[in-house]
Amino acid sequence: MDNQLAQSYAWLNRLTIIIMAVMLVIGFGILGIYWQRSADPYAYQVLTLDGDPQNGLAIFQINCAGCHNLQVERSVGPRLENISKRKSSRNIITQVTSGRTPPMPKFQPSKKEMADLLSYLNTL
Repeated sequence: MDNQLAQSYAWLNRLTIIIMAVMLVIGFGILGIYWQRSADPYAYQVLTLDGDPQNGLAIFQINCAGCHNLQVERSVGPRLENISKRKSSRNIITQVTSGRTPPMPKFQPSKKEMADLLSYLNTL
């Protein structure tokens, strides 16, 4: 009986160590992704600029309004009202420049254009 109890504790200790190791690996993975995203020099430089919402509106109308039409209920892309409350500026920059959700194309605005676009999106 004591041998079975000792084996149960040994098994429990191994399981605990495995779970802790997996959690540590996941934690470091998430931290690595965060560090990689925060180290993006383009996003960092965009966020240091003051954007002009009027220029941002022009950029939006030329590049975004075809899919993100604000007047129509149905469009290709999602509605962008209150987008700055739902997504961080850094996530918006990543979405715009990577086009990671098809059918959105990659868009490579200059740093100033991206700052202007963010400024406009903050007004929605």
